[in-house]
Amino acid sequence: MLITLCYIYLWVRYQRYYTTVIRSALYRLSGGHSSFTFCALKPERVDLPREQRVKAPREDSLFLRLGDRVIYITEPQACDDLSKWTLLGSWLVCDRRLENIAFIIEATSRQKLPASPHRTNKKVLNWSDYCLPLAHSPGQPYRAVAEASLENFSHLGVAFMEDRLHMDNGLIPEKIVSVLLRETALKELFRQQQDGRIEPRDSPRLSRKSSLRLEEQPEELSSEHQHMDGHHLHLSSCHECLELENSTILSVKFASVENIPDLPDDYASAADDDEEEEESARKNASGKPPNVLVFTDGCEERFQKIRSLLEECVDTARYAIYHLRPQQALSEPWLENALLLVLATDRTLTPQLQLRFLSYLSQGGKLLGLSSTLCPAGLALRPRDALKDRICRLSFTKADSTELQMSVLSSGSAYVRDGGGGGEVELWGEIGAPDGKEMAIVRVTHGEDSGEAVLCQVRLETAPDAHDAQGSADFSELKMSNARRYEVLTEILTSLGLSCELSQVPPHSPIYLLHTHTEQTGRFLRWLRAQTNASDGVLRSAAGGLKVVWSGDEPPDPCEGQRVLHTDPPESFSEHFSLQTYRRHLQTQTLGRTVLYADVTSTTMDLLDGLMSQSPQETGLIAIAARQTQGKGRGGNAWLSPLGCAMFTLHLQLPVDSRLGQRIPFLQHLAALAVVESVRTLPGYEDVDLRLKWPNDIYYSNLMKLGGVLVNSTFIGQTFNLLIGCGFNVSNSNPTVCINDLVLQQNREHGRGLEPLTSAQLIARSVTLLERYVSEFQLRGPQALLPLYYRRWVHSGTRVRLWSEDGPEAEVVGLDENGFLQVMGDQGVVSVQPDGNSFDMLRNLVVTKTS
Repeated sequence: MLITLCYIYLWVRYQRYYTTVIRSALYRLSGGHSSFTFCALKPERVDLPREQRVKAPREDSLFLRLGDRVIYITEPQACDDLSKWTLLGSWLVCDRRLENIAFIIEATSRQKLPASPHRTNKKVLNWSDYCLPLAHSPGQPYRAVAEASLENFSHLGVAFMEDRLHMDNGLIPEKIVSVLLRETALKELFRQQQDGRIEPRDSPRLSRKSSLRLEEQPEELSSEHQHMDGHHLHLSSCHECLELENSTILSVKFASVENIPDLPDDYASAADDDEEEEESARKNASGKPPNVLVFTDGCEERFQKIRSLLEECVDTARYAIYHLRPQQALSEPWLENALLLVLATDRTLTPQLQLRFLSYLSQGGKLLGLSSTLCPAGLALRPRDALKDRICRLSFTKADSTELQMSVLSSGSAYVRDGGGGGEVELWGEIGAPDGKEMAIVRVTHGEDSGEAVLCQVRLETAPDAHDAQGSADFSELKMSNARRYEVLTEILTSLGLSCELSQVPPHSPIYLLHTHTEQTGRFLRWLRAQTNASDGVLRSAAGGLKVVWSGDEPPDPCEGQRVLHTDPPESFSEHFSLQTYRRHLQTQTLGRTVLYADVTSTTMDLLDGLMSQSPQETGLIAIAARQTQGKGRGGNAWLSPLGCAMFTLHLQLPVDSRLGQRIPFLQHLAALAVVESVRTLPGYEDVDLRLKWPNDIYYSNLMKLGGVLVNSTFIGQTFNLLIGCGFNVSNSNPTVCINDLVLQQNREHGRGLEPLTSAQLIARSVTLLERYVSEFQLRGPQALLPLYYRRWVHSGTRVRLWSEDGPEAEVVGLDENGFLQVMGDQGVVSVQPDGNSFDMLRNLVVTKTS
């Protein structure tokens, strides 16, 4: 932990984002096993009783120092003995939430010190506006225990560090310490004071900024508690809390502007010129900070879904997405700091919220309504209950006047012009209804300052797999339109001034040699050491230089264009791939036993391309990546390779004179079949509708592609050196479909509880089955596997036209002895080679591929 804190301290010292870091660290370290102490440095007062002296914690717990103000992170501080304190009345009627932070504030009536050079010109903050005082102790110094939400506690801490925290009666705050406070301590104090006929004092006024709500006196705490991000009070025996705390402490060093779950109010008050310059680089042409605020009427789960959707559409390097809660919408000064407001709730907005959002529009704000009830002047909402959450056809007109047709869910309402004046209303999208067309997407201008809103009454925010009531037909129809749903969202967000260009391509990550089998990995290591240049430790191949880092070596600074291969990876080398899972499901004699893994690479094919002709036989080389930046498909097509897609390239050697060596085109069929069967041979997953499309595609039913196979071959001597590249969607639902979508669909339709599958699991199973299929083919030829292949492919009995829509008609028969497609036409049976041809599923054509 000390190393982590030193890391953050240096980062803050040179970056000077202290406000951001304080807030981020609070969010990450809250949980009960660390205490934050904000205090003002001053000489120790020896005239005070020992228990009341303000002593600084040990220096090794120092987190940050700004002038005469410091922050320490220490072991948790308990506050269980309140026997001599005076109870304040508020706690008796409060729903005390587990996510709140309890703290003690200490103050004196001493003369205020001169302002520190680190102070800002931000507004003075009244401490009781941001917390709920619970009790205070008599005498000097003044000490009070209070509770605040994590967000408000961060406001208090930042205000204290900037010397703008105000207390009544001339008191000067000197120290704030987060503590562990149990409900029983307050109840015991209440009972003592009731027995002594001492009434609790009235509490200071409770601001609307406080997150505590007034209700009936709470019931006794049960032995169970909810687990919530950032909760502070918890059971000391809770192992889940301990694990959560350990993970948050380790992750604190990743604090940054982008991951602070709070409304940013730091843009207009940077502490120094460097901070202003850095922040100005993040501002947009409008001059506003790059904040996208999402209002979901307080629903956290819905916010997370909307945020994920937006992150898939916009350039995430340019925008920060925050949750705008109802209290913040009414009280915080967010109007000038929002580049875009997204309203994503179909609950009826209160008059106060409607007025607030319309005021934002009238000041030139940009707004996206997703099934929202907000209606600016000139529009009204008409209920269409018969269409609520029903699939309808949407016609959407793009900026270039082209029209998109897609299937989408209706919200159950539609727009109508009310004729009452207001801004300009443009119709962008309409849906079909039994009695005609309905206005579903409109653009509205509002106010003299050119406020702009795009309002939608179709559920563009809802993913196809989130529609609980749907059957297979509905799911398929919505999934078929999913790519166009993103196209419409991107068009709308671009019109509202956001950049939807792809984010910067991530840099290549290190490559790790993973050990799955001692003998084969050892053979590869011996070959690798022999091939590596002794002077610079570089292995040179057709794919470029590979810097090899052996066990115990210091990681080098690689030259430009050079990759680094670690032969002894750390225990936690990636969060995207589980070696334990891969080992458990890999049951091969050779294939896939020597693993080269990278989180990010250009293609897995490139990782092996320069090694396959040099590496020794029977090492079972496989390259696996979590993300590819230049994924390739058949015919030079690009293959999108986001996280959640299983991607690997496998090295296989075949004798030229073997059965499969004489029929190499069959290899892509065997590899695709292995992927399909890796799922469908799992108990319970037999009905997941994965299929095969000639020549090399993996499909959901006959509707959508979710994977493919590519085989490259090199002939050396009497041996084929083959690279089998494969990619298929496992958990990346967007923009089309993935295997876990189909698993979820099975659970909904048949009441099952199938677990989601992982890339490591399915890659290992696919390689295992491929080795088995290759062995069976070598023993018995094509007939060993063609019956299984035909059960899984989508073409049986299909009538097609060859080459063009006016070409000759033919019926698909099967595969010939070489693996080519056979069709029966007027001229008899014809074989169509996969090289340069493809099957167009949408038009039932066998067409010539063009580059």
